[in-house]
Amino acid sequence: MSVSETLARDTGARDTGARDTGTRNAGASEMGHGWHATRGRLEDYFDRTAFNAWVALTSDAPVSGIRATVRAGRDRMRSTLLSWLPDDLSGRTVLDAGCGTGALAVEAARRGAKVTAIDVSPQLISIAVERAPKDVHGKVSFLSGDMLDSRLGRFDHIISMDVLIHYPAADIAAAVASLASRANHSAVFTYAPGTPLLRTMKFVGGFFPSGDRAPTIIPVSRSDVQRRLVAALPDARLGRDTRISGGFYKSHAQEVLTA
Repeated sequence: MSVSETLARDTGARDTGARDTGTRNAGASEMGHGWHATRGRLEDYFDRTAFNAWVALTSDAPVSGIRATVRAGRDRMRSTLLSWLPDDLSGRTVLDAGCGTGALAVEAARRGAKVTAIDVSPQLISIAVERAPKDVHGKVSFLSGDMLDSRLGRFDHIISMDVLIHYPAADIAAAVASLASRANHSAVFTYAPGTPLLRTMKFVGGFFPSGDRAPTIIPVSRSDVQRRLVAALPDARLGRDTRISGGFYKSHAQEVLTA
């Protein structure tokens, strides 16, 4: 029985192309109350408050100048994270942890990977399923639920782009340790860098206008994140890291090598 079939069986989800893993699972049981509270706010934000804005941001539709810089930054970050994977992913498995509308998952599948793409927002997953091109059908499984769900199993590579930007350093390290423990080769993720500019942007209103502002983005220092990762992952080592910065997009990528 496949992972998707197991999750569907456990939750009673219908076979519609996307499955709901359920909002409670054992995968994140070690995380604190803050993690779960933030996760709930993120689900509400992406499903209700800014669903239409996010769908537009992740498409080719015209957007404001602020969102245009965010879109361009996300495109650069997605390309960077994918460049840290082998060019040929044939025979490899990838978890897109926090897949949003599925752009990264689609690119990984086109390079030969078997992809599991999961997001906290059922609404965004529905858009990802609608947008998935025919050439990746059967290569990507879209799920709604918790990216730390242990029932998802093991993967060769795990990618989490711009999900952990909403969490403090301690939760980032704990979440990455959970993901890396199920990665055969690498886990890569992004966080909000603790730069003076980003802290100022957060203070004056963050990345979006007040009417559809994202849940709080928490800037953290590179040294603090790396120190916590080394402590939490004694059997892994830190790989490449880089910062993507342009306009209203600021994000820092870190690679964790598990093999």
